[in-house]
Amino acid sequence: MHRILPFILLIFILSCNSGKRPEQADVKPKTPVIVPDFDENLAFEYLTKQVSFGPRVPNSKAHEECRNFLISEISKYADAVNVQDFIHSYLGKNFKLSNIIASFNLKSGFRILLCAHWDSRPYADEEKETSKRIQPVPGANDGASGVAVLLEVARILKDNPPPIGVDIVFFDGEDLGIAGDLDNFCVGSKYFAKNKPLNYLPQFGILLDMVGDKDLEIFKERNSVKYAPDLVDYVWGIARELGISEFRNEVKYDVYDDHIPLNEAGIRTIDIIDFDYPYWHTTEDTPDKCSPQSLKKVGSVVLNLIYRYKSNVAER
Repeated sequence: MHRILPFILLIFILSCNSGKRPEQADVKPKTPVIVPDFDENLAFEYLTKQVSFGPRVPNSKAHEECRNFLISEISKYADAVNVQDFIHSYLGKNFKLSNIIASFNLKSGFRILLCAHWDSRPYADEEKETSKRIQPVPGANDGASGVAVLLEVARILKDNPPPIGVDIVFFDGEDLGIAGDLDNFCVGSKYFAKNKPLNYLPQFGILLDMVGDKDLEIFKERNSVKYAPDLVDYVWGIARELGISEFRNEVKYDVYDDHIPLNEAGIRTIDIIDFDYPYWHTTEDTPDKCSPQSLKKVGSVVLNLIYRYKSNVAER
């Protein structure tokens, strides 16, 4: 059974952090660590389920239905769940937004933050056909893929309690803004960063965005390297040790994403993102462009990070 706690109380419980960062340790632990297997088929079901509601555009029925589904589903697994409901005013409208926060191993003060955005874009502004640019984006890869990975991670954490504290946040309103209007992108992560208690500082954060592409290529994102170069190297080192060659050892993107507000708030966060996606911000961002195997590769890296963490730090 999950517990629902007031957000301030929950964060107070989680706020004590100590110990060394895992990225300061060797990628491969000296003692054997059992890492649970990531079920790519269940993860892909989570992806298709989100898309089945329709585009999760704020204020829409699909948005409300998906919100309720995500809260219900992650509540099956987490030790505590909290929902940050808030209003964002934009273009003469009031948008009802919700960040969904789930926490695991509440007793641990040694915590990491995993996150993704769950909304989808209101307008397909990258469509070649002008008439389609006012249509909403299905958001199979851009939104649903990262959430799908983290829902499967949550299920695994329930059955295999993690050695460290893990907080999973699904941010809302990431894709709300008109192109170029950065003030109205990443609305949920900005709200989270602004309203978190000052003493909530996890060891680091990892953002998953657009990680389901069939033709997966994940380069190092430039802002991630700027804010947390050691963490980038550590995560890419795990991928290399697992033989996941889709994590490319080159810097290629400069992305304004939910990791930026978190870094500005003092939470060192990197963005795992495949930005070479031809269906980005188009009506063709549908599940058939995504792959269960891509979800597994990203999910396996995340799971190895979680379950190796305490072992690596303890061995230093």
